[in-house]
Amino acid sequence: MNDYQRFFTGRPTTVIAQDLLGREVIYNGPQGQLGGLIVETEAYLGESDSASHAYGGRRTDYTESLYGNPGDIYIYQIRSHYCFDVVVQGAEEPQGILIRALEPTINVEQMNRNRGMGGTNVTNGPGKLVQALGIHDRKLDGQSMANASLTIRIANKREPLAIMSSPRVGINPQGANAQEDLRFYVAHNPYVSKMRKRDSDMKNHGWRK
Repeated sequence: MNDYQRFFTGRPTTVIAQDLLGREVIYNGPQGQLGGLIVETEAYLGESDSASHAYGGRRTDYTESLYGNPGDIYIYQIRSHYCFDVVVQGAEEPQGILIRALEPTINVEQMNRNRGMGGTNVTNGPGKLVQALGIHDRKLDGQSMANASLTIRIANKREPLAIMSSPRVGINPQGANAQEDLRFYVAHNPYVSKMRKRDSDMKNHGWRK
């Protein structure tokens, strides 16, 4: 078992989702290295979770990566946007964590160019951050972050002053699990999706100094 497999299993998915806040996503792609600190995640709890792609035991070629090893990448498409999940828990247990927002830290200018804009709107949503990284397909789907060009730096972490939780965004509000607090974010970080400017900490971005 490699370090990524150990990190992404052995604890509740909700705990792992919170522990990812402040860790850095790194993508070594055609445009060089790009990346940012994770400021928002959502936990998806597998076959019993009404918002999960595996709900009720659904299993298709498209979602097969969810059933892989902890630390594997699950890339999926919603309309014209791609999103980035990390597979968690043991193989054949299809739980995942959606990386929902980043605070850009590496090659920020290129990330802005990829999005055609600057400011918080560059990476304050799951489809936005994948586009900002320069990922436009599912070629990374199913790969282990231990040796993929897309990874999370698990050895280092910037500590949030506070972590907030809420129901997940954009899921069926009538679902059985729709109102559970399975979305986690760095309190007052301006790059969190739907964070109002007046609620944002524009000086320290919600991090411990």
